[in-house]
Amino acid sequence: MKPIAPGTVIFHRYRGYGVLTAVNLLTGWVSARFGGEQKCLDLNLSSDEVLHADGEPILFRREAPDRMPHARLMDMVRQLHKAGYQRLYLHSWPQPSGLHWRWHLFAGRRDWIQRPWREGWYGSGGNYIFNPVMGWGDMPGATAGELIEALARFDPEGLAQALGQDEEYATWFAAVCEALLPGYMYSLNGRQDTDGVFPEFIPVHPVRQNLPKYEGPVLPWPPGWQKLFRKERISAPCFFLV
Repeated sequence: MKPIAPGTVIFHRYRGYGVLTAVNLLTGWVSARFGGEQKCLDLNLSSDEVLHADGEPILFRREAPDRMPHARLMDMVRQLHKAGYQRLYLHSWPQPSGLHWRWHLFAGRRDWIQRPWREGWYGSGGNYIFNPVMGWGDMPGATAGELIEALARFDPEGLAQALGQDEEYATWFAAVCEALLPGYMYSLNGRQDTDGVFPEFIPVHPVRQNLPKYEGPVLPWPPGWQKLFRKERISAPCFFLV
């Protein structure tokens, strides 16, 4: 089945051709504008018989979709590491609401605090559930290879900064991907226990609903991360790098 996103042309047997303006992959509800109508119409993909413009049915899958792109990003970064772009890093942390996780790709020097922010290299699961793209010209449902191609076209200068060796981080990242993919992601945040000590291992979360709690091997923090837990640098009970 072809993916959908805002801008996809659809056909409805009572309204004719229209364009999607909003998509919620968690609920199956979409909004569309038809013809010269000023208001958008809400449709449910499970019951309203929405079609692609070429007549192919748009079927809402029963299993829960990914509510965050982190697993796809991890797979992409792992492939780039294998190709020699080992100075590419993925940071993820929860939003203040705790409902979604943010992500940030950065390249060059491995500095978790002073990270460069490039357009299209960061995002949030709160936006992803309505428009399941990363933001660099990729398509919904793109594979890791297609994501790499789209990023190389979108920002070749930024991707070039990732070219180089960081064996310590690449080894850690490969082990994490082996343990977590395709259903889980890591979150680089910490909370003190009753003794004021931060967790020894990174928190792990499922990327979609209805997955069991992660019970795989415990995973260490990224290289260089533990020094950020020094008492002289952190006084709050929770630790987030945003």
